[in-house]
Amino acid sequence: MARIPDPEPGLVINYGYLWLREAARGRDEGTKDRPAVIVVAVEGVDDETKTVWAAPITRSFPNSRETAIEIPVATKRRLGLDPDRSWIVLSEINRFEWPGPDIRPVAPGKWAYGLLPANLFRAVRDRLATLAGERRTRLVDRNP
Repeated sequence: MARIPDPEPGLVINYGYLWLREAARGRDEGTKDRPAVIVVAVEGVDDETKTVWAAPITRSFPNSRETAIEIPVATKRRLGLDPDRSWIVLSEINRFEWPGPDIRPVAPGKWAYGLLPANLFRAVRDRLATLAGERRTRLVDRNP
């Protein structure tokens, strides 16, 4: 069985994402698994732990085009995602220790869909930095 890969920015994983609205209702687990993109991965001081920030991918049309980035069809096809329109939501993100119990295999022995293209990831990173600077991104901390 393949091992879980090291987290790296731009890696798309299958993850039990916990939406802010679910956390506000007292839930500590997401209601379904979904693709999510790692936007930040930081090594801990002990070189053993890693903290990851992940943004959800959804097929629901975003409330605001400013807080989401659409994934091109060709990228979705290359990653093996469904053909429906999808967006990376940047108005909220989950933070957790890698790998954590909410990482799910995308197929038997496969732990990630793949990496976003560099230009798409730069757009995600830059938009997230802008939104965070404007305090328009909310964090759901999944660490115990």
